[in-house]
Amino acid sequence: MAENGLASRLYNGEAGLNVIGRRKLWFSVAGVLVLIAILSFSIRGFSLGIEFAGGNSFQVPASVGTLEEAERGVNAALAAEGGGVEVVTAQKVGGTGGDSYELRTGQLRPEQATAVEAKIADELGIQPSQISGNQVSEAWGSQVTERAILGLIIFIALVMVYLILRFEWRMAVAAVSSLFMNLILTAGIYSLVGFEVTPSTIIGFLTILGFALYDVVVVFDKVQENTRGITANNNQTYGEAANLAVNQSLMRSLNTSVVALLPVGGLLFIGAGLLGAGTLKDLGLVLFVGMAVAFLTSILVASPLLVLLKNYDPRIQAHNKRVLSRRGALSRGEGTTKSTPGPVQTDGVDEVDPETPALAGASPKVGARPAGKRPTGARGGRPGGGGNRPGGAKRR
Repeated sequence: MAENGLASRLYNGEAGLNVIGRRKLWFSVAGVLVLIAILSFSIRGFSLGIEFAGGNSFQVPASVGTLEEAERGVNAALAAEGGGVEVVTAQKVGGTGGDSYELRTGQLRPEQATAVEAKIADELGIQPSQISGNQVSEAWGSQVTERAILGLIIFIALVMVYLILRFEWRMAVAAVSSLFMNLILTAGIYSLVGFEVTPSTIIGFLTILGFALYDVVVVFDKVQENTRGITANNNQTYGEAANLAVNQSLMRSLNTSVVALLPVGGLLFIGAGLLGAGTLKDLGLVLFVGMAVAFLTSILVASPLLVLLKNYDPRIQAHNKRVLSRRGALSRGEGTTKSTPGPVQTDGVDEVDPETPALAGASPKVGARPAGKRPTGARGGRPGGGGNRPGGAKRR
């Protein structure tokens, strides 16, 4: 039936996806992707814009024809006067004086740039005064990179402090690890596909960190809610409670990601594609890729890594052993004895009586009253007034 479909079960947190139990698979896939990204960094490198690599840019009026015609004219001028330098990128930009084409080239000497401008005017049939030429040094891009790295370090430090105060250090380590994974995979996509890296790209990288952190905090908040006082509950291991939290928050994370990607997609495909705004393309592209990767890393990396770290906690280790021992005892039929009642049926689920002498059965459930016989007399009897004696009678 439709109401029992996957979408409905996802919305109700009842899909039962075994995300945590397959953490070895997710870690293996993540490791392979990181290795591919690192190899791409080493072999292919990045396609750096002129702000980082240095170069020249020429702006010509859009009235000269199409962008392809303008690029052919500039390449012809470069072939004649530029000493083999070619157009690296070409895009349409808007301005107060009307639309124009911006064409970026490799580094030219000042005298070469002047000669190229005159040749471009001849090729495109315009006046040299209609051409705007600029030269960008790679030192400016280096300053942008240094400040971006400094901003990243400060951001990570503040995130660590916040997560340790809000949750605990293991959650902080898992969250920051997923943030680094997000950055590496996004940068790997840029390197493999050959997307140009500009200052707008660097700003976008820092922006996606905030979104990725939000996604992780949403999941971890539910994990903390489900695992609070878990050592007093012998029905679930820590990993199972965390897996339930992932299922319960999965649809919320998915909806958040989709809602966030829609305006970014509009920024990328409408603003850059139709309006020809190059800066919007650079910013929108890194946001779109980074947000999509952030959703996957928050679910498939951060939560399984948290469970892996928590399983090294002696308290959680002892708790998991009690849960497994209890299940083993029940499976062997050792959950009931002649002197103790059997499982009690409650809403279709067998619940073992707290007095069942299984290894893990002696601990009460979360929020339950301490196990033991209650006085048969009036509630709230005075301390020491009757104990377990009928009617709260005093000791003679």
